[in-house]
Amino acid sequence: AHADTGAILVFGDSVSSGFGISPPEKGWVTLLQTKLQGEGYGYHVINASVSGETTAGGLARLPRALSLHHPKIVLLELGGNDGLRALPIATIRTNLSKMAALAQAAGADVLLLGMRIPPNYGPAYTEQFVLAYGQAAHALHLHLVPFLLQDIALSPDLMQADGIHPNELGQPRLLENVWTTLKPMLHK
Repeated sequence: AHADTGAILVFGDSVSSGFGISPPEKGWVTLLQTKLQGEGYGYHVINASVSGETTAGGLARLPRALSLHHPKIVLLELGGNDGLRALPIATIRTNLSKMAALAQAAGADVLLLGMRIPPNYGPAYTEQFVLAYGQAAHALHLHLVPFLLQDIALSPDLMQADGIHPNELGQPRLLENVWTTLKPMLHK
């Protein structure tokens, strides 16, 4: 048995909530808990992700989640729904920054999971959307996965029919994309 080293709070949207994955236990967040246990880490993973969540909704919900779970690490995976709704980039960046600052103030280390949106939103918006994650990470010294769906999004065999959500085969890849940056943040 390993000592409990605290909670990892996954705070995201449908990509982390397991949308379209059946059973939901095959989602990357559950795979993360299994990997942590298998490698001897005592963290317990709490998935507070909600399909359809925006950064504004996340900002409203985060204080209660921090108070309830007292996480050591927060994996912040929001912004995709904001981008798909073409919400102002400054608002997205501000909300991400505010959530990260709240988590840091609560004593958590933050890993920001970046997203991208389809190119049909225009080059200026899509470029600024990507930059918002890097800017928030830089300003608050956050750990960053630049694009959570790297090597997944453009592979139809790893994506659901909607072209937005990874399928069951894509879930281990999501975990790999997170694990590379998360592992150095962990303590046994």
